[in-house]
Amino acid sequence: MALENLPEKIITINTNRPIWHRFFTVYPLVLIGSKEKNGEYNFAPKHLAIPISWDNYYGFICTPRHTTYKNIQREGFFTVSYPRPSQILITSLAAGSRTEDDIKPSLREIPTFKASRIDGVFVKDAYLYLECELDRIIDGFGENSMITGKIVTAHIHDDSRRIMERDDHDLIKNSPLLVYLNEGRFAKISETYSFPFPVNFKK
Repeated sequence: MALENLPEKIITINTNRPIWHRFFTVYPLVLIGSKEKNGEYNFAPKHLAIPISWDNYYGFICTPRHTTYKNIQREGFFTVSYPRPSQILITSLAAGSRTEDDIKPSLREIPTFKASRIDGVFVKDAYLYLECELDRIIDGFGENSMITGKIVTAHIHDDSRRIMERDDHDLIKNSPLLVYLNEGRFAKISETYSFPFPVNFKK
């Protein structure tokens, strides 16, 4: 039932079920790497993924039903690769289905390289890489859980690194960012603008 005091054209969404498919919102799109029980490596695309606090912590939403959750719970670490817009097909391959032997054949098409500090791998040609040791898993968000890790090592491609000599606008224009529009669409961000922070603003 719509409330009478809502502004014109504002519609109340039924919250008896998940609301997120009723509109578009913007998220990052990352590839979470984990180590399988058989010693191989898995990648899974995730969009509910964010830094946790201003310190070096990172988290993402998963479910105990998924292999990624079980791998990280068992091994105690994970990697994060931030793919470029040109890698959207590779990102899609990481969501491929598993065989009866619990193998994801599509992962064989994804070029990788080893992490430096933990026993994980990254996706080649991404622009940002995080090596994370498991901090904690918080269950109970419906059927979902938040997996959080401490970033112990970070790597970035030189063309995406912020430095004084490089204008932020030009950096993003020359090295666009991949974003996911929930549900089912993606976009390339190449045009950006300075945010109008108030005078003396502090985070």
